Amino acid sequence: MSLTHLNARGEAHMVDVADKPESRREASASGDISMRPETLALLAEGGLPKGDVLATARIAGIQAAKRTHELIPLCHALALSRVTVDFRLDEAESRVAVTATCRLNGRTGVEMEALTAVSVACLTLYDMCKAVDKSMEIGAVRLDTKTGGKSGDYRREAFESHAAPIVTGEGQGGEVSVGSRCDIAAPCIRVKCLAELRERLGVGEVAVALDSLERSDVAGLKATLKGLDPRFAGLDEGRVLCAVNQVMASDTTPVTNDDEVAFFPPVTGG
Repeated sequence: MSLTHLNARGEAHMVDVADKPESRREASASGDISMRPETLALLAEGGLPKGDVLATARIAGIQAAKRTHELIPLCHALALSRVTVDFRLDEAESRVAVTATCRLNGRTGVEMEALTAVSVACLTLYDMCKAVDKSMEIGAVRLDTKTGGKSGDYRREAFESHAAPIVTGEGQGGEVSVGSRCDIAAPCIRVKCLAELRERLGVGEVAVALDSLERSDVAGLKATLKGLDPRFAGLDEGRVLCAVNQVMASDTTPVTNDDEVAFFPPVTGG
């Protein structure tokens, strides 16, 4: 296997992608920043001196993804169609887990953009919190998934979701199990809460048994979620959008086994 950024003489150069066909490409990366428990508590309460830490770090990550070509030599300037940066406060490990996803229709991948978004978001978290905690550590920045392009799809082996658990169990009817896919024995639906909604509710990804729904549509799913955990009452607070299998949906949209249902605020970055 040869390195594409080296020419026949071993010199670094920018890869010419002009003759490559355009395709939809997406990449997700993750990382984390560990801190003292009292620092994490201040962050969660909005008590840090520089203000809204997560909002600032999200904007920094999005801006960094768009300007990756200015930071990393030989990267192409890309017209990204979507950038999302999300956070999960992990009290058990006293850390903030950061994830970023980048997408475009183009001739080259977006792995570096996703990794740069995570890295700069973590650095911004450090900057926003360093007044009270200079011992924070950034680590585990890695590519988790990529799709599209000639090299095909990639998924990190033993990749673990950064989802926050709600209710754990053996996947019996009426229980919620954690996972990035339906990994319980019964037919189920994957539910995701994205961006600010994820932070506000403290909910990441869950799987809900299909036979626990009051009725087989989005409204029925929401009613079941609220019955399983009171935090899901936040789905009715303000304007919350919904997509079923990445297609915009309404309360009357039907849902079935192994569907992915995402709830999110009107703007998630981009």
